[in-house]
Amino acid sequence: MPPRHAIGARQVLDSIDRRPKTGRMTIEQRRILRTAIPGPVSAELMARKQGAVAAGVGTTLPVFAVGADGGVVLDADGNQLIDLGSGIAVTTVGARAPRVVDAVRAQLDAFTHTCFMITPYEGYVAVAEALNRLTPGDHEKRTALFNSGAEAVENAVKIARTYTGRQAVVVFDHAYHGRTNLTLAMTAKNQPYKKGFGPFAAEVYRAPVSYPYRDGGLSGAEAAARALDVIEKQVGGSEVAAVVIEPIQGEGGFVEPAPGFLPALAEWCRANGAVFVADEVQSGFARTGDLFACDREGVVPDLVATAKGIAGGLPLSAVTGRAEIMDAPQVGGLGGTYGGNPLACAAALAAIETIEADGLVERARRIEELIKSRLQKAQAEDDRIGDIRGRGGMIAVELVQPGTAVPAPELAKAVATAAHQQGVIVLTCGTYGNVLRFLPPLTISDELLIEALDIVVGGLA
Repeated sequence: MPPRHAIGARQVLDSIDRRPKTGRMTIEQRRILRTAIPGPVSAELMARKQGAVAAGVGTTLPVFAVGADGGVVLDADGNQLIDLGSGIAVTTVGARAPRVVDAVRAQLDAFTHTCFMITPYEGYVAVAEALNRLTPGDHEKRTALFNSGAEAVENAVKIARTYTGRQAVVVFDHAYHGRTNLTLAMTAKNQPYKKGFGPFAAEVYRAPVSYPYRDGGLSGAEAAARALDVIEKQVGGSEVAAVVIEPIQGEGGFVEPAPGFLPALAEWCRANGAVFVADEVQSGFARTGDLFACDREGVVPDLVATAKGIAGGLPLSAVTGRAEIMDAPQVGGLGGTYGGNPLACAAALAAIETIEADGLVERARRIEELIKSRLQKAQAEDDRIGDIRGRGGMIAVELVQPGTAVPAPELAKAVATAAHQQGVIVLTCGTYGNVLRFLPPLTISDELLIEALDIVVGGLA
């Protein structure tokens, strides 16, 4: 006999309406709380998780999903939560975007895997062509596909080192680049990502980033001069293989450099023969109100690392860049068994089509207006809201002690927990743990978004 949790989850799914002809599940786009959070089925599943899954794999919410669509996640107890997380900026086009679902189903009927390095297939090539077209710059480009953001960043470093014949990699304060050994060395935050996992890869150097809220009024050009002075003194321009930066930092707190910071870094790289790498893993694919965050200032990276929103929820990542740099590694030097899996490639092509056909770049800018206007209204009445920043559907609020700039991580945790209990998925981040981040699917309705923001702001009370 199936376990009780399976029966409960099946009953929830069976209760959902199905669209005529297609039979697809539809989830009403509204918040519904049928139980306390978590409900009994999720609680039972969490007990199983604790007995079966390694303790190091944490979860933000104590609920188990059985469905998701648009701006709503359905849990195993029938609760419908408003999604302001998008699986950490992954389901940009929605958790079940129709074009993505159809494309994956069609590919599933053809084949699931052959390994592109053994018997290649058109989907991989088509994704590479699309990324060569869409990423910043009109120069000749090449693309290689991988599985995760960390893999993309690590391969970007490999490519840059091969091309330059140098070893040093420069990264920045508050950076997050992944969980592999090299990308952990590149990541700034110790807890929980790095603690106990060293020693880490060598030849990684850290410079100060432009952090307007905490920079004492430094302009982008002044912050760049500060960072480049550190690089020149600690590393030397002739030794740098790559400068790697998130155009808007993710886990570090959605830190958006002051205008002029990124262009100055790119110019320094050109002058010194270093490769400028934009880690657009979280900020890419319409998330920031531009197709890529670098587009806002017209910055053209030598290499761009992408993942997350690239494939509508399937695991895929890429490095795209100047042909002469990308072609530097020897044949066989790049790849991986699952890199550019055919199902993920089909999903990526459909996700890109959805972004372009449904105007999601413009939609992200509308979402920015809604989020910032609501948060700015709250900020005028609450001096614990120290800073509101970000672009598009990638917005953050930094919480501080009243009337100061002292980080308030416990407040951020309490507000997020209160929102979770009221059926809103919201995430925290930041080096100090005091930032609430908003990453809704770009397909979320205005009504759902406004309701969720009201609940989050209400949690501050």
